[in-house]
Amino acid sequence: MACPICNKAGVPQYRPFCSKRCADIDLGRWLRGAYVIPGQPLDDLASDGVPDGEGHEKNRDGGLDSRGKRP
Repeated sequence: MACPICNKAGVPQYRPFCSKRCADIDLGRWLRGAYVIPGQPLDDLASDGVPDGEGHEKNRDGGLDSRGKRP
């Protein structure tokens, strides 16, 4: 399998990459957000006001649960 960064032959130790350098380049791209799936941003989907499956709207501040907490 060819290295996805430089197209050299892959090395089993760094599979599918050919070296630590190419593996690090790929990791850097992930961390910078260079790899994205095209589509509507998740922020737009979460703020559309459509209730979730439990009958209450999702928490606007990004939390998982909009119900009050127990003392």
